[in-house]
Amino acid sequence: MATQVFSRPDGQPVDWAISSAPIGYEAAVTAMEARAKAIYEGTASELVWLLEHPPLYTAGLSSKGEDLLVPDRFPVHASGRGGQYTYHGPGQRVAYVMLDLRARGRDVHAFVRALEAWIIAALRVFNVEGEIKPGRVGVWVTRKVPGLRPQEDKIAAIGVKLRHWVSFHGISLNVEPDLDHFDGIVPCGISEHGVTSLVDLGLPVTMDEADLALLDGFKAVFGPCRSAKPPI
Repeated sequence: MATQVFSRPDGQPVDWAISSAPIGYEAAVTAMEARAKAIYEGTASELVWLLEHPPLYTAGLSSKGEDLLVPDRFPVHASGRGGQYTYHGPGQRVAYVMLDLRARGRDVHAFVRALEAWIIAALRVFNVEGEIKPGRVGVWVTRKVPGLRPQEDKIAAIGVKLRHWVSFHGISLNVEPDLDHFDGIVPCGISEHGVTSLVDLGLPVTMDEADLALLDGFKAVFGPCRSAKPPI
Protein backbone atom coordinates (compact mmCIF):
# COMPACT_ATOMS: atom_id res chain seq x y z
CA MET A 1 0.00 0.00 0.00
CA ALA A 2 1.20 3.50 -0.81
CA THR A 3 2.24 5.78 2.01
CA GLN A 4 0.64 9.16 2.54
CA VAL A 5 2.18 11.55 0.03
CA PHE A 6 -0.45 14.27 -0.23
CA SER A 7 -2.01 14.53 3.21
CA ARG A 8 -2.89 17.69 5.12
CA PRO A 9 -0.50 18.67 7.91
CA ASP A 10 -3.48 19.43 10.16
CA GLY A 11 -4.95 15.93 9.68
CA GLN A 12 -8.42 17.26 8.86
CA PRO A 13 -10.52 14.43 7.34
CA VAL A 14 -12.02 14.55 3.87
CA ASP A 15 -15.76 14.02 3.47
CA TRP A 16 -16.44 10.78 1.55
CA ALA A 17 -19.86 10.57 -0.13
CA ILE A 18 -21.43 7.96 -2.41
CA SER A 19 -24.53 8.49 -4.56
CA SER A 20 -26.57 5.32 -5.08
CA ALA A 21 -28.57 6.55 -8.08
CA PRO A 22 -27.10 7.85 -11.38
CA ILE A 23 -26.46 11.60 -11.42
CA GLY A 24 -26.82 13.76 -14.54
CA TYR A 25 -23.61 15.39 -15.67
CA GLU A 26 -24.70 19.03 -15.60
CA ALA A 27 -26.27 18.67 -12.16
CA ALA A 28 -23.09 17.05 -10.88
CA VAL A 29 -20.87 19.80 -12.28
CA THR A 30 -23.07 22.50 -10.74
CA ALA A 31 -22.93 20.82 -7.33
CA MET A 32 -19.20 20.22 -7.64
CA GLU A 33 -18.42 23.84 -8.53
CA ALA A 34 -20.56 25.08 -5.65
CA ARG A 35 -18.73 22.82 -3.21
CA ALA A 36 -15.32 23.87 -4.55
CA LYS A 37 -16.30 27.52 -4.05
CA ALA A 38 -17.41 26.80 -0.48
CA ILE A 39 -14.12 25.00 0.23
CA TYR A 40 -12.20 28.02 -1.04
CA GLU A 41 -14.28 30.32 1.17
CA GLY A 42 -13.72 28.09 4.19
CA THR A 43 -17.38 27.19 4.68
CA ALA A 44 -17.21 23.52 3.66
CA SER A 45 -14.89 20.55 4.10
CA GLU A 46 -12.98 18.84 1.32
CA LEU A 47 -15.01 16.19 -0.46
CA VAL A 48 -14.60 13.07 -2.57
CA TRP A 49 -17.92 12.27 -4.27
CA LEU A 50 -18.39 8.82 -5.81
CA LEU A 51 -21.14 8.37 -8.40
CA GLU A 52 -22.21 6.91 -11.72
CA HIS A 53 -23.46 8.89 -14.71
CA PRO A 54 -25.93 7.83 -17.39
CA PRO A 55 -24.13 7.13 -20.71
CA LEU A 56 -22.46 10.30 -22.03
CA TYR A 57 -19.30 11.74 -23.52
CA THR A 58 -17.38 14.70 -22.13
CA ALA A 59 -15.04 16.97 -24.07
CA GLY A 60 -12.07 18.31 -22.13
CA LEU A 61 -10.19 21.49 -22.89
CA SER A 62 -7.79 19.69 -25.27
CA SER A 63 -10.44 17.71 -27.18
CA LYS A 64 -10.34 17.52 -30.98
CA GLY A 65 -13.50 17.37 -33.06
CA GLU A 66 -12.29 14.44 -35.14
CA ASP A 67 -11.99 12.32 -31.98
CA LEU A 68 -15.79 12.33 -31.58
CA LEU A 69 -16.47 9.42 -33.92
CA VAL A 70 -20.24 9.00 -33.38
CA PRO A 71 -21.62 12.44 -32.41
CA ASP A 72 -25.24 11.30 -32.03
CA ARG A 73 -24.69 8.20 -29.94
CA PHE A 74 -24.81 9.79 -26.48
CA PRO A 75 -25.11 13.35 -25.15
CA VAL A 76 -21.85 15.28 -25.40
CA HIS A 77 -20.96 17.73 -22.63
CA ALA A 78 -18.25 20.37 -22.80
CA SER A 79 -16.12 20.06 -19.68
CA GLY A 80 -13.80 22.52 -18.02
CA ARG A 81 -11.37 19.79 -16.96
CA GLY A 82 -8.08 19.04 -18.65
CA GLY A 83 -7.78 16.29 -21.23
CA GLN A 84 -9.74 15.20 -24.28
CA TYR A 85 -12.85 13.07 -24.89
CA THR A 86 -13.93 10.59 -22.24
CA TYR A 87 -16.90 8.32 -21.72
CA HIS A 88 -18.92 8.03 -18.51
CA GLY A 89 -21.69 5.55 -17.88
CA PRO A 90 -23.13 2.78 -15.71
CA GLY A 91 -20.54 0.39 -14.33
CA GLN A 92 -17.87 3.07 -14.22
CA ARG A 93 -17.05 4.62 -10.86
CA VAL A 94 -16.52 8.36 -11.15
CA ALA A 95 -14.85 10.03 -8.19
CA TYR A 96 -15.04 13.81 -8.13
CA VAL A 97 -12.22 15.14 -5.99
CA MET A 98 -12.61 18.52 -4.30
CA LEU A 99 -9.43 19.14 -2.33
CA ASP A 100 -7.83 22.35 -1.07
CA LEU A 101 -4.31 22.34 -2.45
CA ARG A 102 -3.49 25.41 -0.38
CA ALA A 103 -3.39 22.96 2.56
CA ARG A 104 -1.56 20.27 0.54
CA GLY A 105 1.51 22.00 -0.85
CA ARG A 106 0.22 23.89 -3.94
CA ASP A 107 1.95 21.43 -6.26
CA VAL A 108 -0.18 20.44 -9.26
CA HIS A 109 2.24 17.79 -10.54
CA ALA A 110 2.44 16.18 -7.11
CA PHE A 111 -1.36 16.20 -6.96
CA VAL A 112 -1.68 14.32 -10.26
CA ARG A 113 0.95 11.82 -9.12
CA ALA A 114 -1.01 11.33 -5.92
CA LEU A 115 -4.18 10.63 -7.91
CA GLU A 116 -2.26 8.04 -9.92
CA ALA A 117 -0.89 6.47 -6.73
CA TRP A 118 -4.43 6.33 -5.32
CA ILE A 119 -5.77 4.40 -8.32
CA ILE A 120 -2.78 2.06 -8.37
CA ALA A 121 -3.23 1.32 -4.65
CA ALA A 122 -6.92 0.53 -5.21
CA LEU A 123 -6.16 -1.80 -8.13
CA ARG A 124 -3.57 -3.61 -6.05
CA VAL A 125 -6.37 -4.85 -3.78
CA PHE A 126 -7.51 -6.98 -6.72
CA ASN A 127 -3.97 -8.05 -7.65
CA VAL A 128 -4.04 -5.77 -10.70
CA GLU A 129 -0.80 -3.95 -11.48
CA GLY A 130 -1.68 -0.43 -12.55
CA GLU A 131 0.94 1.36 -14.59
CA ILE A 132 1.79 4.91 -15.63
CA LYS A 133 2.88 5.25 -19.25
CA PRO A 134 5.04 8.20 -20.40
CA GLY A 135 3.08 10.58 -22.60
CA ARG A 136 -0.28 9.05 -21.70
CA VAL A 137 -2.76 10.23 -19.08
CA GLY A 138 -4.43 7.81 -16.70
CA VAL A 139 -3.65 4.36 -15.38
CA TRP A 140 -2.98 1.36 -17.61
CA VAL A 141 -2.70 -2.41 -17.37
CA THR A 142 -0.62 -4.74 -19.52
CA ARG A 143 -2.15 -8.04 -20.58
CA LYS A 144 0.30 -10.76 -21.58
CA VAL A 145 -1.04 -13.48 -23.86
CA PRO A 146 1.31 -16.34 -24.80
CA GLY A 147 2.48 -15.97 -28.38
CA LEU A 148 1.11 -12.47 -28.76
CA ARG A 149 2.49 -9.01 -28.20
CA PRO A 150 1.56 -7.59 -24.76
CA GLN A 151 -1.57 -5.45 -24.90
CA GLU A 152 -1.74 -2.18 -22.98
CA ASP A 153 -5.26 -1.06 -22.04
CA LYS A 154 -6.51 1.91 -20.07
CA ILE A 155 -8.47 1.11 -16.93
CA ALA A 156 -8.76 4.53 -15.28
CA ALA A 157 -8.85 8.13 -16.49
CA ILE A 158 -7.76 11.33 -14.75
CA GLY A 159 -9.01 14.81 -15.58
CA VAL A 160 -8.90 17.64 -13.07
CA LYS A 161 -9.27 21.39 -12.87
CA LEU A 162 -8.13 23.88 -10.24
CA ARG A 163 -9.81 27.13 -9.29
CA HIS A 164 -8.19 29.22 -6.53
CA TRP A 165 -6.12 26.11 -5.71
CA VAL A 166 -9.23 24.00 -5.06
CA SER A 167 -9.58 20.94 -7.29
CA PHE A 168 -12.65 19.55 -8.95
CA HIS A 169 -13.51 16.89 -11.54
CA GLY A 170 -11.29 13.87 -10.78
CA ILE A 171 -10.93 10.23 -11.82
CA SER A 172 -12.96 7.41 -13.34
CA LEU A 173 -12.33 3.70 -12.78
CA ASN A 174 -13.78 1.10 -15.13
CA VAL A 175 -15.40 -1.53 -12.95
CA GLU A 176 -17.97 -3.05 -15.35
CA PRO A 177 -19.02 -0.51 -17.99
CA ASP A 178 -20.15 -1.48 -21.48
CA LEU A 179 -16.80 -1.18 -23.24
CA ASP A 180 -18.53 -0.88 -26.62
CA HIS A 181 -19.67 2.58 -25.51
CA PHE A 182 -16.08 3.79 -25.81
CA ASP A 183 -16.22 3.13 -29.56
CA GLY A 184 -17.95 6.46 -30.19
CA ILE A 185 -14.81 8.42 -29.29
CA VAL A 186 -11.04 8.21 -29.40
CA PRO A 187 -10.60 7.99 -25.61
CA CYS A 188 -8.22 10.71 -24.46
CA GLY A 189 -7.00 11.05 -28.06
CA ILE A 190 -5.20 7.67 -27.96
CA SER A 191 -6.25 5.33 -30.77
CA GLU A 192 -3.46 2.74 -30.71
CA HIS A 193 -4.45 1.22 -27.36
CA GLY A 194 -7.63 -0.21 -25.91
CA VAL A 195 -9.83 0.21 -22.86
CA THR A 196 -10.48 -2.42 -20.21
CA SER A 197 -12.25 -2.87 -16.88
CA LEU A 198 -11.88 -5.00 -13.78
CA VAL A 199 -14.60 -7.37 -14.98
CA ASP A 200 -13.10 -7.46 -18.48
CA LEU A 201 -9.87 -8.65 -16.84
CA GLY A 202 -11.81 -11.61 -15.45
CA LEU A 203 -12.33 -10.19 -11.95
CA PRO A 204 -15.95 -10.33 -10.69
CA VAL A 205 -15.60 -7.08 -8.73
CA THR A 206 -18.75 -5.32 -7.55
CA MET A 207 -19.09 -1.57 -7.30
CA ASP A 208 -19.21 -1.82 -3.50
CA GLU A 209 -15.92 -3.74 -3.51
CA ALA A 210 -14.36 -1.16 -5.82
CA ASP A 211 -15.55 1.62 -3.51
CA LEU A 212 -13.92 -0.01 -0.50
CA ALA A 213 -10.65 -0.38 -2.41
CA LEU A 214 -10.83 3.26 -3.50
CA LEU A 215 -11.47 4.35 0.08
CA ASP A 216 -8.51 2.41 1.46
CA GLY A 217 -6.26 3.66 -1.33
CA PHE A 218 -7.34 7.25 -0.81
CA LYS A 219 -6.65 7.11 2.91
CA ALA A 220 -3.18 5.72 2.26
CA VAL A 221 -2.29 8.54 -0.13
CA PHE A 222 -4.34 11.55 1.02
CA GLY A 223 -5.12 10.92 4.67
CA PRO A 224 -8.23 10.31 6.79
CA CYS A 225 -11.84 10.37 5.59
CA ARG A 226 -15.26 10.51 7.18
CA SER A 227 -18.61 9.41 5.80
CA ALA A 228 -20.81 12.22 4.49
CA LYS A 229 -23.97 12.83 2.47
CA PRO A 230 -23.67 13.53 -1.27
CA PRO A 231 -24.07 17.21 -2.19
CA ILE A 232 -27.25 16.43 -4.17
